[in-house]
Order: sequence, then structure tokens, then C-alpha cells
Amino acid sequence: MISLRESLALWIERKLPRPQLRPGATGRPRGPVKRIIVFGRMPNPTFDYYFAARLAAPGMPPSQAVDIRNGNLGGLDAEGAFIIICRYASLNVLSWLDANADRLSGVGLFLDDDIPAVVTGRDANLRYRFLLCFRALWPLRRLKRHLDIVWASTPHLASTLQLEEVQVLPPAPPETLWMPRAGGSDLAPNSFSDLFLIAYHATGVHLEEHRFLRPIMEEVLLQRPQARFEVFADGRAASIWEGMERVSVRKPIPWNEYLADANNRTIDVMLVPLHPSRVNDSRAPTKRIDVARYKAAGVFSEGAAYGYETRESAGEQRVPYDRDIWQKVILGLIDDRKTHDLATVTTHRLVQEMTQSANEGLKVLANDITTSLRCE
Repeated sequence: MISLRESLALWIERKLPRPQLRPGATGRPRGPVKRIIVFGRMPNPTFDYYFAARLAAPGMPPSQAVDIRNGNLGGLDAEGAFIIICRYASLNVLSWLDANADRLSGVGLFLDDDIPAVVTGRDANLRYRFLLCFRALWPLRRLKRHLDIVWASTPHLASTLQLEEVQVLPPAPPETLWMPRAGGSDLAPNSFSDLFLIAYHATGVHLEEHRFLRPIMEEVLLQRPQARFEVFADGRAASIWEGMERVSVRKPIPWNEYLADANNRTIDVMLVPLHPSRVNDSRAPTKRIDVARYKAAGVFSEGAAYGYETRESAGEQRVPYDRDIWQKVILGLIDDRKTHDLATVTTHRLVQEMTQSANEGLKVLANDITTSLRCE
């Protein structure tokens, strides 16, 4: 039986705007695609995880990424352009779409979060919920005049959008997003020095996961004096970690700085817990990419995002959301180098497979441009 608060949240969620395709949309471009323009808050991980490698694939039209915070869009060539809205649209972007609708080859929207569930959930603070409403939900009322395609990052997220046709676009990062820099080894093992670094890189949106990890890490640090812990957190999440020794609480940093952070260091174990929730049901396995970038052994919550243990994934630590199990697995990765290295190599291979899938590009747009060129 659901609580009164949950009932109210569901009622509010049903009233929030949802993506809608324009009348006559077919899930394909309206005409030949001469170029692709991606609008978003650039740079950002969503573009890098899902589009950077696909747009660079063979057969794709030329493309450019445009920061929606850029007030002047007048210099963009709209003739034959296919527009991708990467999560967010600004007032300037919406006005530009209205003014150039007849010149475009189509418009698509990409979503990688169940935003209504975040807005009505408990973890995000009020300011972040307001920003999501303004940046991601309110523009949908105007975007429905233009949308030809909606992409979602996972099948479950697609099922929440209440559309007959949603195309699923899983993460496919470029190698440069996670491979060692030039001159480094393909997968240099961590040194296992006197200090063993465990990390959880998340934000206040994952408040329940911070609460879940606190007692686990208290016990791990107590039992293993060589271990230290690093966590990205601010606000309410940061307060959860107060009073702990050998714990470094870092404020979340901009995307480009986060990428650079892995250039000169490794992390021994990275934690990727997912509290059972409607928001997390729609998560994609993008944190696996971050784990590979730091050359870490990951501990992942088993479930829709990261799957369950299979023969193909044997070695990657996918475990139930249980404190005793997580504590045991973390201690095992500290104590057993073979288990640790197998987990690292397995995650590395799975991310490599993600990257290889980007070679197909964005089929619906690549096929369109190929057809149009044959017809000219």
C-alpha cells in the first residue's frame, strides 16, 4: 500500500508535461539530412556518453554541438539540418526552432533520466527540481510542434514516456573518454601501495545511496587501516559523511575537470550503488565508463542498469543492495589482488564493447543521408 505522499507524487507526476511527436511524425527525418546540430548545455557527459562517437562514425553527416547558453544562434545554418535536443532546450533554442521549422530536416529529443520521477522524488533538493522543470519539462509544450524522433537511454525509460514509438539509444562512448592517455599501457594495474583508495562519485540526487554507504565504509575503514575513502558530495549528501576519519569529501566539479581528474591517478575501487527506486529503474550503465577511466575495480548494484552476474560478465562485481554483502565484497577486493584485477579487466572489456557499438552511428540519420546522396 502506497503512502499519501507517494500518491500525491504520482498525481503530480501525471500532470507534468511529457514528450509528444508532432502531427505526421514518422520516427524518421522529414527530408534529406545535410548536417546535424546538437543543442545542450555543453560540454556535458550526456553528449559525450551517447553522441560524440556516434556522430563521428562512417557515413554520418557533418555535425556540431552548440551550447544552449549561447545567446546568438543566428549564425547557424538551418537548411537541411537535423536538430538533436540533448536533454534541455532554452528559450533561444525554442524560438530558433519556430523561426526555422520549414528549413529543417527534422528534430529529435534525447532523454537519459526519468525527469518527472526526479522532480517528484525525495532525493533532489528544491532548487534542482525547479531547474529540471524549467530546463527539461516546460520546453516540451513547445517542442511538440517540432519533434520527429524521441530517443531514450534505456528500454525502461522509454516505457515511461507514454509514446507509441521511442527509439532506445544506449551509451556508446569514444575511446578517448575512458582509455589511458597516449604513452600509457592499455590497462596498467593499480599499484596496491600502502594506501588503498575507494571512491564514490555521485551527487545529492543519490541521497539514499550516500546513507547506504556510510555504515559500510565506517566498518571497512575500521577493519582495513590502509584504506581511505573519497566521495563527491555537497549539501545534504556531504553532511552524511561528517565526523569520519580518512574520508575526503569533494564538491562535484565541472565535466571537463572531472575528465582531467583521471589523467594522473587511478582509484583502486569505485562504488556504484543504486537504491531501488523508480528513478534508478531507468538508469543506464554510464558509471561503468567512469570506473574504466580510473582503471578501478567497480562494485555495481545488480539490476536493470548493470545487469546480473552472467558467464559473459563473470568477474565484474554485481551484487544485491545489501549492506553486509557490499561490505564483504569491498573487503574482498582490498585483500585479493586476483579478484580485483579480474573485476578491472572485465569492466574494461564491457566498456570497449559499448564503444564498438558506436561504429553504427545514428542509423536513422545515416541511412537518410546515404539514400539522399544516391538520389542526387
